Amino acid sequence: MGNIPESSQRKFTKDVLFIGAASVLAALTGLILMPLFTKYMGASDYGLWVQVMATTGLVAPLIGLGLPMAMNRFLPAKTDKGEIQEGFYSVLCLTLLTSLLFSIAIFFSAEYIAEAFFDGATELVRITGLIILLMVPVGVCLGLLRVLGQMKKFAIFTVANSYAQVALITVLVLNGYGLSAIVYGVLAIWAIEFFILLVMIIRQIGVRIPHFSRVKEYLSFGLPTIPGAISLWLVATSDRYVIAYFLGASSVGIYGAGYRLGSIVSLIAISIALVLPPALSRLYDEGKIDEVRTQLSFSLKYFLVLAIPFVFGASILSKRVLMVFSTPAIAAEGYFVVPFAALSTLFYGLAIITGQSLYLVKKTRILAGTWMVAGLANLLLNIVLVPHIGILAAAITTLIAYSIVLGIISYYSLKEKELRFGIEWGFILKSLIASAIMALLIWMADPDRILSIIATVVTSIVIYTVILLLLKSFSGEDIKFFRGLFQRDA
Repeated sequence: MGNIPESSQRKFTKDVLFIGAASVLAALTGLILMPLFTKYMGASDYGLWVQVMATTGLVAPLIGLGLPMAMNRFLPAKTDKGEIQEGFYSVLCLTLLTSLLFSIAIFFSAEYIAEAFFDGATELVRITGLIILLMVPVGVCLGLLRVLGQMKKFAIFTVANSYAQVALITVLVLNGYGLSAIVYGVLAIWAIEFFILLVMIIRQIGVRIPHFSRVKEYLSFGLPTIPGAISLWLVATSDRYVIAYFLGASSVGIYGAGYRLGSIVSLIAISIALVLPPALSRLYDEGKIDEVRTQLSFSLKYFLVLAIPFVFGASILSKRVLMVFSTPAIAAEGYFVVPFAALSTLFYGLAIITGQSLYLVKKTRILAGTWMVAGLANLLLNIVLVPHIGILAAAITTLIAYSIVLGIISYYSLKEKELRFGIEWGFILKSLIASAIMALLIWMADPDRILSIIATVVTSIVIYTVILLLLKSFSGEDIKFFRGLFQRDA
């Protein structure tokens, strides 16, 4: 595995697998909720639910002031308990304050927001503001688990939150409760998680009144990431607002269903993004540059080994899967979105990995500027095209935006010669060949029921893997590493 110690690489891979498994399990809840909303409550209520999720995604980076990211950049290399306490409690207190202020602002502007983007559902907007009050502090607590390398606990809390929501929403939907009651239930789950996390952290690191001694350094690192985070939201989610404004909540539901299916592979990218920053920060601060490069090369290869076949497979199966998990009306329009969403997500994953070098050398302004350019381009193109072309325009403009992000980030990352890492172009070609053959077989099978779709997906994975092995896509070192992945480290 290059120059990186096998035990270190194995730990990184285990962390990615834990987070990846948790993310996949959490994503499955989206597929469970989609038919619940669409079949029992309709596309309009599903569209409003999508809007709630989009709104929390917009406000979270604003509230955080970039502090959670700064915490994950500066704390992993710290071993002194006092420094960890100071960093964590400083960030937690500040984000609690900003969360409260934003929630108050949303509460008093709820009528205007609801009229423009939520079909007049004022109460729903106000409950969303309360959820926001808890989401960012919960994220700070989960971030500390990442800093401390406690990925199993991170994964457990992630999955528990998601499935608690599914269980509660299922009960409420089947008993005839409306969307407001459902969102109140989600609020209660976030409150319970925050309480449990806080108690657990206090037991682990104790309590300390922060002096905010490093806040200036944290803000210097974190604040430049806010425009980038908002712009990431503009790229990934603003299309829902444009669709809601021009076409209504039902169209948001149709678009959201297709995009959710097409962006499943983003969970792999997110898993890598959660594990990479603290892991690479520790290596970089210790001067282990060769190990950083190897880690990045490893991450890119094994993201692509999963992402490339997903783009092919999801594009072929999209209409059939949406027919099963939503309604014929949603499937008829939503499946056009899936290929664009899948390819956009692949570009997003590549941008995350290649952009780590800029993160390590603290050039967060470049990352922020890149996302800002892409976000504004996406928003403007959506405003111009969505009223005339519909939801397909939103999918196309999102792909354009992610292409811009990948291009700019790759350009500037390549300038960091010290952190430039190798790309296995031969492996990528073999993955494309295997994916094309797999897609052809899926197209010929044309499954139309849930069991046949599952069987086709499983068979396709096996076929893709076998083709890669026949093409000798993995070195003997790779195979040896994965065979010993779940062995205990010496």
